[in-house]
Amino acid sequence: MNLLVDMDARLADMPIMAQREDHLEAAVFNVWRRARGRWGSPMRLDGLGLKQMEMVLSDRYWVCVDAFQHDCPILAWVDIEDSGRDSLHKPIPCKLNYYHFAASALRSRVLNAMQGALNRRLKDEQI
Repeated sequence: MNLLVDMDARLADMPIMAQREDHLEAAVFNVWRRARGRWGSPMRLDGLGLKQMEMVLSDRYWVCVDAFQHDCPILAWVDIEDSGRDSLHKPIPCKLNYYHFAASALRSRVLNAMQGALNRRLKDEQI
C-alpha cells in the first residue's frame, strides 16, 4: 500500500488523546524542505537514535510512529501552515496531535533527531 494512503488511514482511525496549537522551528522546516526537494514526499525517516521511533514526513503532516507497533502514531504535526510563507526564519504554525500518554516527552527530542538525521543524509550526499 502507498505510504501516504496508509498513514492517512492510520491517522483517521486513531483516537487523538489531545491536540495543541504548536509551531515548527524554521531550521527544522527548512531542512525538511531541502530533503523533500531532493527525495520527494512522502518519505520515511529512520535512524533517529530513538528506540523504535521513525518519522513519516509529507507535505500535509509529520508523524512520529512506533515502528515495532505496526507504525502506530505517537505524535503528529498536522495542519502545517506554510502557504504564503514570507520569511525563512519565522516558525511555521501547526497543530500537534498526541496519540500516546507519554508523547509530550518526545516532542523536542523527535524534532531534533529528525533535523539531525536529515542534515546528515543531505551532507553525505554532497560528498
